[in-house]
Amino acid sequence: MSRTGKLDRIDLKILVQLQENGRMTNAALADAVGLSQSPCLQRVKRLEAAGYISGYGARIALQRLADCITVFTEVTLRDHRREDFVRFEAGIRQTPELMECHLVSGGYDYLLKFVSRSVSDYQQLMENLLDRRIGIEKYFSYIVIKSPITCQALPLEHLIEEENS
Repeated sequence: MSRTGKLDRIDLKILVQLQENGRMTNAALADAVGLSQSPCLQRVKRLEAAGYISGYGARIALQRLADCITVFTEVTLRDHRREDFVRFEAGIRQTPELMECHLVSGGYDYLLKFVSRSVSDYQQLMENLLDRRIGIEKYFSYIVIKSPITCQALPLEHLIEEENS
């Protein structure tokens, strides 16, 4: 890693490998990126300390544990002052079923992703959010029928390459 905080090609290879398999040993990682073990471990520690690696975790096969639904929800706020956005975000932050929240441009304000046990549980969740009076004017729900493509790994090499072009 250079002093400017930019990543070199080996740092990028380390990130690509670790997002594919965060449990790989340092020896396997070093071999995959073409370094000896000690410099590889030093780079991983620097990447962690610099915040490029924000954590490690397991991917859970939810479909093996329970029948659930995924719902994307468009939310439009009643008012659009800074404090309205802050109130809304604070009001939904502790919702366990909320997987993602994105402030977006376009015809609505937020795109949310929920995972719920059923349509009726999701509807109860939305009614509870409306009862909290956190500024929701209207919402539209899209229940996921099938997810033929999902990807956990970011296309780092492509994104970094494009940025440096």
